[in-house]
Amino acid sequence: MHPRNVWQALVRPGYLLSPWPWRAVAYLLTGAVTGAAVLVGLVAVVAVGGVLAVVLVGLPLLAALAFAGLPVAALERRRLRLVDADDAPGAHAEPVAPGLRSWLTTRLRERATWRELGHTFLTACILWPAEALLLTVALFVPLATVAAPLLLATVGGGRETKVLKVWTVTGWPAAFGAAALGVLLLAVGGYALGVAAGARAALTRLLVAPRGGDPQARVVELTRSRARLVDAFEGERRRIERDLHDGAQQRLVALTMNLGLARLDAPPGGPLAEQLARAHEEAGAALAELRELIHGIHPQVLADFGLEAAVADAADRSPVPVDVEFARPVPRLPQAVEAAAYFVVREALANVARHSGARRARVRAEHRGGRLLVLEVTDDGRGGADRGRGTGLTGLADRVSVLDGRLTLTSPPGGPTQLRVEIPCEPTPSPSSEPSPSDQPTPSHQPGSSSGPGPSGPSSGPNGRTGTVTGASA
Repeated sequence: MHPRNVWQALVRPGYLLSPWPWRAVAYLLTGAVTGAAVLVGLVAVVAVGGVLAVVLVGLPLLAALAFAGLPVAALERRRLRLVDADDAPGAHAEPVAPGLRSWLTTRLRERATWRELGHTFLTACILWPAEALLLTVALFVPLATVAAPLLLATVGGGRETKVLKVWTVTGWPAAFGAAALGVLLLAVGGYALGVAAGARAALTRLLVAPRGGDPQARVVELTRSRARLVDAFEGERRRIERDLHDGAQQRLVALTMNLGLARLDAPPGGPLAEQLARAHEEAGAALAELRELIHGIHPQVLADFGLEAAVADAADRSPVPVDVEFARPVPRLPQAVEAAAYFVVREALANVARHSGARRARVRAEHRGGRLLVLEVTDDGRGGADRGRGTGLTGLADRVSVLDGRLTLTSPPGGPTQLRVEIPCEPTPSPSSEPSPSDQPTPSHQPGSSSGPGPSGPSSGPNGRTGTVTGASA
């Protein structure tokens, strides 16, 4: 197995005969050159910016020093390949929106930017002089000592020469002895340079290319990936709903109509008429089940008319009477937010019907300040609900948390029970091609009505109970 970095190579017997000592020398040498160039660049920027700051032109130049670590860190991550074969990705997150302003805001808020800036100043002020000094002591001094016989033969005329202008060598025995000492020092220096390169690479990786990545950037990226998964999941649900609605449901409707026409043509009272009647009833039952399945996957009323109509439709289907109140008209919200809010209401009403023993329930919704959607589902049942005893509410809480929302449940013994959901969101801009609200039919639900928009056409609860949408002011 080949070593992946200089540390692994140092413990191998053939380190001095491998390319790793030369890679360490190249890493430290390029680091010294880079550090010197960075120091010159920083001094030039500060000098020019300071002079031009009198006329305010230099202020942006001085402010740009905050981003000086970005190009230096990118170069350092490339140089790491000389002594470390592992990947060295950056710790920066993608800006939340395109444009220079979003990029600047994102970078200024990241700790990675300031770590890279600190690494840049450390490289320019401390690291590069130390690297240059180490290269001189561990490499050039032994090489000059090894070259003592050559110096004696060329410069000293075979009689006398000076090594490093400090040590006087007279005669060939002393020159070859100096060369042997230089070989020994060169071997020791090779290990010293490897250790220094490994330490320098470890510091660089810690500051500009952490192996685990920046925790803050990882949290941001995980949050965005969860949001992307939710959007993809909702898109897939809508696709399945459309396929079932436009495909299988239409075929079942055509089959039901054909069977009905066949019943009219069949002789009454015969076995054929009875079989056609049973087939007609089965087809109708299958169509009804398919409509309920489509509505459960993604109700068409939610996509067409928004959250208010979908919540009213869910209340209309509840066996427990439900009052629905929207304080202020709620605009169209992002699809993931509307879907999460609708399924929270539907699951809450299903739990009310199954477990609470309530006589009445209430759903209240409000979009506060154009930034926060608040949903409350309250019932007058026996209470005692516990989020930890089932997976339904836990799943809803997870779904809400993906959207940076919060779900709270208050259910003391004896009731009442209140489920509250808060989801931060902003309205979605309405496409210009959509008709205006005055031209678009708005579904309304009043007490006693028995119809609600949906893919299955008119529908009502088992007892004819319906939801009520009121325009109460907050």
